[in-house]
Amino acid sequence: MAQPVVLLGAGRRDSCDEFPLARIAASRPVVLVDPDPPAWARPYLAGHLAADPAREAQTAEAVCGYAAEHPVGGVLTWSAEHLTTAARITGRLGLPGLPYETAAACADPVALRALLDRHRLPTAGAGAPGDPEDTAGPLVSAETVVLDDEVRIVALTRTTPGPPPARSPLRHGVHAHDGLLHNRFLRQCVERTARALRLTHAVAHITLRLTARGPRVLTVAPHLPGDLIPLLVERATGVDLAAAVQFAYPAVTGRLTELRLDPAAADDPSADRMVLTRHPGDPVTAAPHADPTDRLAHWAVTADTPTACETALRRLAHHLTATILPTTDTYAA
Repeated sequence: MAQPVVLLGAGRRDSCDEFPLARIAASRPVVLVDPDPPAWARPYLAGHLAADPAREAQTAEAVCGYAAEHPVGGVLTWSAEHLTTAARITGRLGLPGLPYETAAACADPVALRALLDRHRLPTAGAGAPGDPEDTAGPLVSAETVVLDDEVRIVALTRTTPGPPPARSPLRHGVHAHDGLLHNRFLRQCVERTARALRLTHAVAHITLRLTARGPRVLTVAPHLPGDLIPLLVERATGVDLAAAVQFAYPAVTGRLTELRLDPAAADDPSADRMVLTRHPGDPVTAAPHADPTDRLAHWAVTADTPTACETALRRLAHHLTATILPTTDTYAA
């Protein structure tokens, strides 16, 4: 039997964390470290350690104690707040993982910016205050695998952000043959970022803003990304096509009174999945202040081209009905 992997925190089902958990559990037993495993995660678990990953020292002791009697194959998390805990554990157990300093920097945007600046890497915000290039350029994320110091970009995710100040993602798209995959400036930027962070065995989601002066590093998540991006990469790179996901946010702030999905959505030839993520009675916040927890639903599609994906996303949106009771009257979307 394969050695289990330890997962620090299950994440949230409405943030699409069920997909990677299911994929990992299909190949390895998963031991979850969480004070109280959520019900949706339990079918995928081989074991559970009742510890809070946010309490670094205590969690490290609990996992190392478990590993003394049950050898583990690795330690995972997809939460930035648990990166240092994972790094401490892998360091003590001698398992592949992040250097502790790298984990601390990636969990702190200010520290990450300082580290990248020391290595003379262009970062978003590096220009003068209010520089329009810091906010106006397109966003692209390099889905990167680092193994034995070899840095490989397996896919690029293009993201459409929502309005400020929250700028929560509206949609993501992955095209198997994105032309930027061959852009040497982007590739060099990603490779230099991985080396500056001393990544040797890692999966990283490196987000860049494309500007007239070249790509600038915005964030680095040295773990599996959320928002179903692993699903999009799998769908787009497994065969010759593109994949995209879109999120529905409430149009007004209030209380959700109705949320329905037309069953006919399943008949759309491009539909991969369409999932409701809130429930009637929930309070919701509209853009521009909405965050990912306010999402009403998400849907993923596959098609031959990015343009066809965009068309399919718009088509599926018509299958969603939401009614929200604001402070004065009722809004129907």
